[in-house]
Amino acid sequence: MTSLLKNRRRRPFVPADGRLMIVAADHPARGALGARGRSDAMASRPELLDRLVTALGRPGVDGVLATADILEDLLLLGALEGKVVVSSMNRGGLAGSVFEMDDRMTGYDVAGTAEAGFEAIKMLTRIDLDDPATVNTLETCAHVVTDANRAGIVAMVEPFLSRRVDGRVVNDLSTEAVVKSVHIAQGLGASSAYTWMKLPVVDGMERVMEATTLPTLLLGGDPTGAPEETYASWKAALELPSVRGLIVGRALLYPADDDVATAVDTAVSLVRPKEVVAA
Repeated sequence: MTSLLKNRRRRPFVPADGRLMIVAADHPARGALGARGRSDAMASRPELLDRLVTALGRPGVDGVLATADILEDLLLLGALEGKVVVSSMNRGGLAGSVFEMDDRMTGYDVAGTAEAGFEAIKMLTRIDLDDPATVNTLETCAHVVTDANRAGIVAMVEPFLSRRVDGRVVNDLSTEAVVKSVHIAQGLGASSAYTWMKLPVVDGMERVMEATTLPTLLLGGDPTGAPEETYASWKAALELPSVRGLIVGRALLYPADDDVATAVDTAVSLVRPKEVVAA
């Protein structure tokens, strides 16, 4: 595996146009298998890999975010050639567990990411102001940001203000909460030279993006509304300063009409509106 990683055809993290379209597939490692109302949508690994290969093969798709098990499968399938790779770090806060807010680093570390020749790392940073353990998550993420910056690896931080409601972890997606989470997250570590933000698309995105000067990718989540509404919200947010592109998983891999290629092509056309996507 090491030799295959070393011989993989690589490219710069940011392309010439400064825009990025990345497909996310690190949800299963946290036990989050649902998409579009189906609790087991991502349960079949061969099906997920097939959808990923389709997505990564579309023109304008720059790369993928995933855990080692998925990335190594994609490597063996030849799907990582010429793609940027974002390694997923903390998957320990299993969905629905009593320890869900404990987002421990159970995936990649900085050293493993560097050894694999990957371009970036991503860490989930959920902040529960009522949970004393949150400070441990913040400290760990700060160390990762510092180490990644020193190694010249992009550190992508995905912050949320979160809380438990009837025993279930809920992310606060109000404009005020997202703005506060941005300010907390972008201050992590001894340098922000290689720090990027990964943020949800919410109401008041103009105010959200005024909270940071760091390059930002927008996440897609698991949309429940009509695809046209989702695409319209992405389009508007992509026009804001500092927003560099999309990093989307379930919304593209498991679209309402099950047409992965068309969903991905639509997302690419939003990220790169002047680019003609080949059929």
